Amino acid sequence: MIENNIFFKPFRTTGGMIPFDRITTADYEPAIRQGIKEHDSEVKAIAGNEAEATFENTIVALERAGATLNRVLGVFYPMLSANADDALMAVSELMAPVLSEHFNSITLNEQLWQRVKYVHDHFDATHHDAEDRMLMRETYDGFVRSGANLQGEDRERYRELSKRLTELTLKFDQNALKETPRYELWLTEADIEGLPESALDAYKQAAKDKGHEDKWLVTLDAPSYGPFMKYSNRRDLREKLYKMYNRQCTAGEYCNLDVLRDIANTRLEIARLMGSKTFAEYKLQHTMAERPEAVYDMLNRLRDAYLPVERQEMERLTRFACECEGKPVDIMPWDYAYYSNKEKDSMFEINDELLRPYFELSSVTKGVFGFAKRMYGLRFTPNDDAQVFHPEVEVYDVTDEDGKAVGMLYLDFFPRATKQSGAWMTSFREQYIDDNGNDVRPLVTLTMNFTRPTDTKPSLLTVREVETFMHEFGHALHQLLSRCRYQSLSGTNVYRDFVEVPSQFNENYVYEREFLDSFARHYQTGEPVPQELIDRLIASSQYGAAYACVRQLGFGFIDMSWHSITEPYEGDDFTFEYNAVKDVQAFEPVEGCIMSPQFTHIFSGGYAAGYYGYKWAEMIECDAFDKFKQDGIFNRDTARSWVENVLSRGGTEAPMTLYKRFRGSEPGIGAMMRRDGIINKK
Repeated sequence: MIENNIFFKPFRTTGGMIPFDRITTADYEPAIRQGIKEHDSEVKAIAGNEAEATFENTIVALERAGATLNRVLGVFYPMLSANADDALMAVSELMAPVLSEHFNSITLNEQLWQRVKYVHDHFDATHHDAEDRMLMRETYDGFVRSGANLQGEDRERYRELSKRLTELTLKFDQNALKETPRYELWLTEADIEGLPESALDAYKQAAKDKGHEDKWLVTLDAPSYGPFMKYSNRRDLREKLYKMYNRQCTAGEYCNLDVLRDIANTRLEIARLMGSKTFAEYKLQHTMAERPEAVYDMLNRLRDAYLPVERQEMERLTRFACECEGKPVDIMPWDYAYYSNKEKDSMFEINDELLRPYFELSSVTKGVFGFAKRMYGLRFTPNDDAQVFHPEVEVYDVTDEDGKAVGMLYLDFFPRATKQSGAWMTSFREQYIDDNGNDVRPLVTLTMNFTRPTDTKPSLLTVREVETFMHEFGHALHQLLSRCRYQSLSGTNVYRDFVEVPSQFNENYVYEREFLDSFARHYQTGEPVPQELIDRLIASSQYGAAYACVRQLGFGFIDMSWHSITEPYEGDDFTFEYNAVKDVQAFEPVEGCIMSPQFTHIFSGGYAAGYYGYKWAEMIECDAFDKFKQDGIFNRDTARSWVENVLSRGGTEAPMTLYKRFRGSEPGIGAMMRRDGIINKK
């Protein structure tokens, strides 16, 4: 019965946790439609208010409106990426244009816009604090950037383009999600040479799950793909798997080539309507970088600094490969992980398989939680009564040193067919202060795709997977430690090129002895990771840093190229991408292989003209960690300042203002280059 829909009223659960046991796929569509109906009514009342428009009755009222819709979308969107079956995808396809039209109807409501504009034009900043001032600015700019200043045909065209863009990005995302599980590499006894026991156990379990006891199954999920490319002696199979991975969504039912072009061209037309020459110019107005020139300046500076070192790394790796094989070797992209792993091991006697036994998942989890307790005084207590959306999900109550509730954390660790690849943080509910002055605490979820346990071994992580955990946990802390009044400004609601600062900051600790000593224990013997092994891990941390940076720059150049077109693009997507990365590519293009059709970050994930933000944020977080290195990596006074000036403030002030308050100055690339050893290597 519709009237029994769980979303129609606030959840009557402890801490507002999500009652997943009472939610069905059939609940979402009626709940979204009801939420839209209520939101429309609230907006109409705000727009039609006969009283003079004020900050409270217009700007704050808009901020508070849409509680039912926020409640259902707060669950719906995370489920689309973490637990989406065909039925849920169908709901998304049906409701995406409806939601797009709904939000457009708000920003294109002329009566409402005039009230917002009136408050903006008469806003006396001296009577408001920084958070009020930011809410005013963000609300006004949001209307302008969503077409409120457009007139007549331009306004209607914007509405059409916005709806179309929503449909295209959804199609792109769903194609990518449906395509990945279709690729499988089945192995026999003759195909497994070089593969470590941990990988073979996982491949055997994957095959067994599909009814094949005598084979091994490799998929394109990261915990499956990565070890095969790193360890398999079968160069022909590495090539085959590489081409599978890099030809996703380039043909057939789930092809994204036409879709991505349509997305780029639609974004260009929207930008032109808004008076910008390119989508990048339009999008970057709302970032720390502010303009494309600043982005290209950073990308080019890093290219000039790192590329010569990357070339040296590749020359050395080629010599090493030739020595290994006893003959000339032309390294191809499916060879890099294989030979670099061998070279790194020969230089430092370190590899993932040596360290895996010390990174058992439950121990790593305790280490990550211990980090938060030592830095910020947070405690994580298992909540076995909480409902979950999948049996593998774990839930924790988060409290501060005084036992006061901070929020709840959901952990979702392993790959499955209904989950997207990669790792991310999102929230079922964000932090804010309600109308009664209550501090509503966040419900945060971390979604990963880690190495699964098998019949004989628990989940044993690689160093990179530990980094990923710490990275996403940094986003979670940004949400959990938020102390803001307005939901739209709390937690990770910051500029895109700043949002990765807290997460990438956390990664530094993976290479700190003091952190590793707190949790790294052999899963069978309980022995701590040998000091010699930690020393070798730290010594190896700079290995391949230039290659990794230049590879990341390539993704940034692809993103900026697609969003810097000045005319609709109808050419060849492969040629377009090759031209975008030609100055930073380590290998010659491989026929049929391309990143763009599976690049969900920029075509469906919110990072359009923003992927550079990872390197921008890295510049800042390296500078921040430099401060901790000087003061002590667990210095509570420095950590307290980090929380007070950055983690708790969300987007209530300009990011650079917040950062300078913590650090005392603006960051440069020096700290990053020192960490990566680039200054010393050149």
